Amino acid sequence: MDTRKLGSTGPTVSLIGLGCMGMSDFYGPTDRSESIATIHAALDAGITLLDTGDFYGMGHNEMLIGEALKSRSRDNLQISVKFGALRDRNYGFLGYDSRPVAVKNFVAYSLQRLGVDHIDIYRPARLDPNVPIEDTVGAMADMIKAGWIRHIGLSEVGSDTIRRAHKVHPIADLQIEYSLISRGIETDILKTCRELGIGISAYGVLARGLISGHWSKDRAGAKDFRLLSPRFQAGNIDTNLALADRLRIIAGEIGASPAQVAIAWVAAQGKDIVPLVGARRRERLTEALGARDVKLTAAHLAALAEAFPPGAAAGGRYPEEHLRHMDSEKPAT
Repeated sequence: MDTRKLGSTGPTVSLIGLGCMGMSDFYGPTDRSESIATIHAALDAGITLLDTGDFYGMGHNEMLIGEALKSRSRDNLQISVKFGALRDRNYGFLGYDSRPVAVKNFVAYSLQRLGVDHIDIYRPARLDPNVPIEDTVGAMADMIKAGWIRHIGLSEVGSDTIRRAHKVHPIADLQIEYSLISRGIETDILKTCRELGIGISAYGVLARGLISGHWSKDRAGAKDFRLLSPRFQAGNIDTNLALADRLRIIAGEIGASPAQVAIAWVAAQGKDIVPLVGARRRERLTEALGARDVKLTAAHLAALAEAFPPGAAAGGRYPEEHLRHMDSEKPAT
């Protein structure tokens, strides 16, 4: 597995990372044994970056990863954890808490659930509007000194917040959605990160399966987050599946699957970008790993650019009530 360095101060990780969220939450029923087998297969294939959040399955995802790692070496393995999202008994969201005292509490619980002595990249899941980012990053810097975490990351924040955070302590990477149909970071955020030497760990590279080549309108189950996503709803889904069909045609000409081309496109946008794939099963992981062998020529990239201009997707990447609270969606000042 080829590797990439996350920013000028971050760790060196595998070219592709494994996002573990779907193994516990948001996408309907899960299979514990298959999830663990998929994590093991990822490690065997050379993936060294596992991404999770302490609120995925309300701690379930961290415990799942901890169980999977019991028989594996912690050496050359990077665990990325998001914190701060507050949830209720019905799995709803109550807001975010990034107070220094809360951060120190959250990390202690995560270390216990994961069964590790440190977390490689620790990041607030979203910006807490009630807490200055300087206070949150300052508390995380203290945790680096204590040996609890190794690097500080951010998630879904805009350029102004990135700059303020970076002044307090070097930021390793920004985790943010980036795909052929989610191109918002290209306007300003990507430029800011490159100026400051901050890497990008890109999630949603398959647009939650929408451009994977495997999605159909009748696929979502009753507890699938995608039922709430504007891009999957009536009035938008047909337009977006037409985009997926364009990708299918281009991928056929390249000799790869749509998912492989979509992942390869994200990786081709810069050596400072690491795509996270949310495979929940070994067969999907195997397909995603095939992206390493996809060589996109200038002609391929031109065809993809023509088929997927910025703004081509119908509907927002999150429901409007979510976007209103996302710092990354606010114009830079």
